Amino acid sequence: MQLEVLQKKENPLLKRVEVTFKAIHKAEPTPTRDALRAFLAKELNATKDIVVIDSQASTFGRYETFGYAKVYKTKEKALAVERKHILVRNKLIEPEVKEKKEAAPKPEKPAPAAKPEKGAGAPKAEAPKPEAKPEAKPEPKAERPSAKEEKKPAAAKEERKPAEKKEEKKDEKKPEPTKKKGGK
Repeated sequence: MQLEVLQKKENPLLKRVEVTFKAIHKAEPTPTRDALRAFLAKELNATKDIVVIDSQASTFGRYETFGYAKVYKTKEKALAVERKHILVRNKLIEPEVKEKKEAAPKPEKPAPAAKPEKGAGAPKAEAPKPEAKPEAKPEPKAERPSAKEEKKPAAAKEERKPAEKKEEKKDEKKPEPTKKKGGK
């Protein structure tokens, strides 16, 4: 891999050097951020821990990666100035793990189920559910048509409806030809 520094700008206020670079990597995959940091540190006579790559992009079909990096005077200055997600990408800090506070609501979910048991309205709400199930099941098998017979007519109707709709749409979509008149 070859590394070219396209632009180098000194930023004394933030105590860093801002670099635009181009990495040429023929017959190799796109270099990782870590590999680019190492090459930039070598090229700019710095240590890897003070080099922060802000962005890098490869173009499809080419063996070139363009990027923007910052080389700080000290690691502390880099940690103070840079955004946290950029520091995490460059592996200068560890990502923060958010604690899940869902453990507290889980015990609360069974509590609403307990409330209907205490109330007078809850048994009434539970009673229709078991009644509805037995009412649907007791039909004798001889009176009910088989599942195959039920499905065939319904499927045939569904097949015919879209075909009719398509024909209607075709008739509606046919615009009458309009003749273009010659302009003046």
